[in-house]
Amino acid sequence: MSDVHSAEVRSYNMSRIRSKDTKPELIIRKILFANGFRFRLHRADLPGKPDIVLAKYKTVIFVHGCFWHGHDGCKYFVVPKSRTEWWLNKINRNKELDQINTAKLKSMGWRVIEIFECHLKKSELEKTADWLVGELRRVQKISTITQEI
Repeated sequence: MSDVHSAEVRSYNMSRIRSKDTKPELIIRKILFANGFRFRLHRADLPGKPDIVLAKYKTVIFVHGCFWHGHDGCKYFVVPKSRTEWWLNKINRNKELDQINTAKLKSMGWRVIEIFECHLKKSELEKTADWLVGELRRVQKISTITQEI
């Protein structure tokens, strides 16, 4: 099955897909900032260049696109009908790299949080935001207790 777009149109479409400052990532950053959490972005010295790094809490957040990271069981992850084998190889490699980078970060003592874009849709956003802020507040309390000891 051939592509429905010409090579030029496909190239242009693919060039518009961002890897940084995506809408889902901006949503998470806004939630964190509004709740008093300060962070750094895309630290190249950490495996996988995490989207958000909260060094104070030794926590990193990856905001994944459901398609690009093959979110299992998600209605937004649909295997393309054209060049299926190529896409599956690409997506599986992304998943493999996610696992490798998560393992490296955990071995370095970092806490890893992965959030998929489907969890940021209107119907899920409030629940996801509450969960994320709750997780970080819990880490914040543990951090404070550890410092006091």
